[in-house]
Amino acid sequence: MFLTETLCTLDLILDGLPFHCNPICYICFMNYILFDDNRQHLLPLTFTRPVADIRLGILTISEKWQKALSSSISFSTEEYLRKKFPLKISADNIWINGSVCPDDNLLKEIHSLSINQCLKKGEVLLAFRSKDAVIPDSKIDYVHEVVQLSRLWQIFQLNADFISSDFEMLTKGRKSQAISSTNATTNPENIFIEEGAVVEHAILNASSGPIYIGKDAEIMEGSLVRGPLAMCDHSVLKMGAKIYGATTLGPYCKVGGEVNNSVLLGYSNKGHDGFLGNSVIGEWCNLGADTNNSNLKNNYAEVKLWNYTINRFESSGLQFCGLIMGDHSKCGINTMFNTGTVIGVSANIFGSGFPRNFVPSFSWGGASGYSTFQLRKVYEVAEKVMERRSKVFDEVEKGIIDSVFELTKSYRKD
Repeated sequence: MFLTETLCTLDLILDGLPFHCNPICYICFMNYILFDDNRQHLLPLTFTRPVADIRLGILTISEKWQKALSSSISFSTEEYLRKKFPLKISADNIWINGSVCPDDNLLKEIHSLSINQCLKKGEVLLAFRSKDAVIPDSKIDYVHEVVQLSRLWQIFQLNADFISSDFEMLTKGRKSQAISSTNATTNPENIFIEEGAVVEHAILNASSGPIYIGKDAEIMEGSLVRGPLAMCDHSVLKMGAKIYGATTLGPYCKVGGEVNNSVLLGYSNKGHDGFLGNSVIGEWCNLGADTNNSNLKNNYAEVKLWNYTINRFESSGLQFCGLIMGDHSKCGINTMFNTGTVIGVSANIFGSGFPRNFVPSFSWGGASGYSTFQLRKVYEVAEKVMERRSKVFDEVEKGIIDSVFELTKSYRKD
């Protein structure tokens, strides 16, 4: 439980002393801003979102902070993203590192900051309190451990822990919908079904981690599920799906086939048979039928992954690492992805053979070569795809795509 879960109605315990929130309590009126850190290391996912909008577990990092602070937040991110993720500055602001996840110790230290003070863990700036974005000289050293997202593969590495912690926070003191008798369950007390969700004739094994099924989500008959699993609102597991932990399906995702330790951020489909493992899929993506990715090299060697900061492949330190796919990218049927493949934004991949391990944004083609996926066609596809989820590809979304197209020109040959 976070110290600030009910800031304005309950007593807080700070430094062991009771403190009742009142109309002049600065915490109640504080303006919170999440600033980007490690953004370049988290491309291509952060081409289209702030770092704090990445999903870990059930919630995004920003949603974790909103619940922890019992307050709205805004973002300090790239200028071209600010129409979608606006920045709100007031006379007194607490700026928080958006790649760091909240916990009780960190919240306590952040709320103890005086004006023009900053909180650091070694060289990592965790938070500061000031009127503007100028980092104060006055420093407090943070002595506790922090969980910080600094590389793409940590999204699936950390997913089990965050499904569990988010599950505990979201379900504490609440009662799940009844589990239908048509299902076979293990550890049903570790399964939570939100209002409107439908689960029939499935096998749900929550012995190795919780299973969270969001509002209006559906698990179709014949699905085999081993926790930890997070299904966000309106997500769907297709008939006969085989899901291993720790896996997250963001809102409105549709998934079939075999999935292991993967995160789909939201609004993306893997609707048919095929394997997805140790992978992260952005929003508005589609994996064609019988798409498979390798998550283990034939020689069991350490997997390398493309890094935009150094513009080359870097060692992940992992033996298991699959596919990273940026927003709006698609692949055709029977696509085969090699171990440690990174796909940019709005790429369209098809054809026989293995595409190379790094596919730039707005690439059109496959193993035999690529041309540029022209913006006019990108807009047409995005409009149709988003319309299917009752979303609009508006001028804000178009502006982000245009900016990413310009930012990634140097990676394309034509």
